[in-house]
Amino acid sequence: MAGPRLLVVHTSSNKVANSVAPTSPMSFLGWSRCLWLVVFLALFTCVSLLTVFSTARASAAAAYQATLFTVTAAAASGGGGGGGPAAAEAGLPLYVFDALVQYAAAAGNSSGCMPEPDVRAIASVLRRRAPCNMLVFGLGAETPLWRALNHGGRTVFLDENPYYVAHLEGKHPGLEAYDVAYATAVRELPDLLDAARAARAAECRPVQNLLFSECRLAINDLPNQLYDVAWDVILVDGPRGFTEGSPGRMSAIYSAAVMARTKGAETEVLVHDYEREVERACGREFLCEENRVTGTTTPSLGHFLVRGGGAANREAFCGPPAKKSN
Repeated sequence: MAGPRLLVVHTSSNKVANSVAPTSPMSFLGWSRCLWLVVFLALFTCVSLLTVFSTARASAAAAYQATLFTVTAAAASGGGGGGGPAAAEAGLPLYVFDALVQYAAAAGNSSGCMPEPDVRAIASVLRRRAPCNMLVFGLGAETPLWRALNHGGRTVFLDENPYYVAHLEGKHPGLEAYDVAYATAVRELPDLLDAARAARAAECRPVQNLLFSECRLAINDLPNQLYDVAWDVILVDGPRGFTEGSPGRMSAIYSAAVMARTKGAETEVLVHDYEREVERACGREFLCEENRVTGTTTPSLGHFLVRGGGAANREAFCGPPAKKSN
């Protein structure tokens, strides 16, 4: 203890060494809290902006739906046909219309879809008549297309399969579709045509209310309000008719012919699969060759322009109206 002593000096941990301040655990924790606070505020701001934008879009969509409903109701109350300023505004823009037809026509080359010439022929009719009252026998791959092309009008679908009707109603909200029970078969075509010819002046007359008809070919189990609509376009693409036991389209074509003559002024009736015996025979019998529109007719699609009202023949389906005697 009395000899030389050694003094050792240590640098304090709280001092700056080499001009670099030491990092303390408390300082790091403070920066972490600030960083999390910034992240939280950024997320909160984003969520708030998304909520504002979503509310604005929902309000705009609700206003659009209300306007569309008003236009559709006005078109229906005005006879559903066609062509006032409000009805014209409710239709699709032409470039949207053409784009939908282009994509649908391209898909028409695949199995299960309507051929491209038939899609374009039907679309050409809707291009002139939409928005309008359109009745479609049969549900299929083109169902969304017909509904879209008649935007602003009323499109009603009828099908034999209630399960398929329910399926498409769930898949396409707002779709108006009803199931129909057919009591005919393809093998009965000759007997049904003979019975209709024999009762042409009675139960199977060309102009009548099908709701009360006793004709074997009449469809009289639809919702009552459908019989009071003046249909502008009727497309017959159902029911099934490929086998002898299938319901066939005899009733659909006959009922379309009667509806066209009973209500409205001019109805365009289109019959798909027109190359088959049932469709061709019933088309000639009830829609008539003098009403055939050759410009939009294809080998598998028959197009007829049927006149109703005072221009309709009330005694026979084909031929000019009988002249009234003084």
